[in-house]
Amino acid sequence: MHLNHRKSYLLLSGLLFFFFFTWSSAFSLIAIWLHQQVGLRGTETGLIFSAIALVALCAQPLYGVLQDRLGLRKSLLWFLGGLLLLTGPFFIYVYAPLLKANVLAGAVVGGLFIGATFFAGIGALESYVERVSRIVGFEFGRARMWGSLGWACATFIAGRLITLNPEINFWLASASGAIFLLLLSQLKMVKVNAISTLAVGSPQALSWQDTLALLRLPPFWALVVFVLGVSVYNVYDQQFAVYFSAQFATPQQGNAMYGYLNSLQVFLEAGGMFLAPWLVNRIGARQGLLLSGAIMALRIIGSGLADGALMISAMKLLHAVELPLLLISLFKYIASHFDPRLSATLYLVGFQFTTQLCASLFSPLAGIGYDRLGFATTYLLMGSIVALFVVISAFLLRGEHPPVTPASRGAMAT
Repeated sequence: MHLNHRKSYLLLSGLLFFFFFTWSSAFSLIAIWLHQQVGLRGTETGLIFSAIALVALCAQPLYGVLQDRLGLRKSLLWFLGGLLLLTGPFFIYVYAPLLKANVLAGAVVGGLFIGATFFAGIGALESYVERVSRIVGFEFGRARMWGSLGWACATFIAGRLITLNPEINFWLASASGAIFLLLLSQLKMVKVNAISTLAVGSPQALSWQDTLALLRLPPFWALVVFVLGVSVYNVYDQQFAVYFSAQFATPQQGNAMYGYLNSLQVFLEAGGMFLAPWLVNRIGARQGLLLSGAIMALRIIGSGLADGALMISAMKLLHAVELPLLLISLFKYIASHFDPRLSATLYLVGFQFTTQLCASLFSPLAGIGYDRLGFATTYLLMGSIVALFVVISAFLLRGEHPPVTPASRGAMAT
């Protein structure tokens, strides 16, 4: 790799590392924080996650279209970096007091900040890094691996600090955001118009018609159907920490063990990010998507059937196999079937937006299920939904073909 390209890879990997470090420091144990520190019940916590998802699903299409029109400019990343820097003060001085005073008002304000910063922001950052990776010539998974490591490092620390003083985690999040901004200031990108080289036969500027044309394409909706199923994993993960920590004698012991488990999972996930491109390049993006969905169904159903912390941990760790396959396959599927200039819109709308839409609808239902049916029964229902959508997607998703984009075909590659 050329020296300048290597520098770009290292800086982009660093951006992913510190974005995820900030996110994990503030959010990886939020269900425990809301339950033990703020005093919310499962249904109220479900409302919190629903508000976050609603904001994210509004911001994601906006971020996607904006990033596609910005090309390789960093304007949106600067905005996200500013929000990362404000994470600590927001959680300590705004979010916690507001939730204690009025849960609904806290849910709205927290949803605005968390949804726009993390749940929509990660899609913008990942799509930016993936786009540059195709220009520079490195595998996206090799850079995304550092994001997983950032999450794991922060979670390992957060599991201990939350029992001492949760505010330390929030200040660490802001410190990480400052490093994100420093790295971003050092990032010197390739020429902005280099993105045109990714769309063979389509050097013209991206138009609104190109973006809206996606909505008329059957392959786009086939991808959305698949995402509808796998989006359940977001709802599953939201309050898993509460379920897991309840397996131990004291909340403090459960919090610490969950921190260790989550760290182990994400360290394994980082290894999966490194290896997943090798596997997906051999089996194909379609098969990679279906395999990730099957593993997800197994993981969620297994969590409902498992008995004891050890077996529940084993089911949780399957996420380290499933997520790398899902992300790498998804980006390669998009590159193979659609106009590469629209990669941010496709990822943020086709995947992130759809995921958050489902989360906003199902989070309150999941919270009610946890309170009334218990975690195990609710997980069995969730896993069955994933399995059904994976079977349907096996008939809808298409195999690979080269991404060529003549104007007569609109937004879809042929």
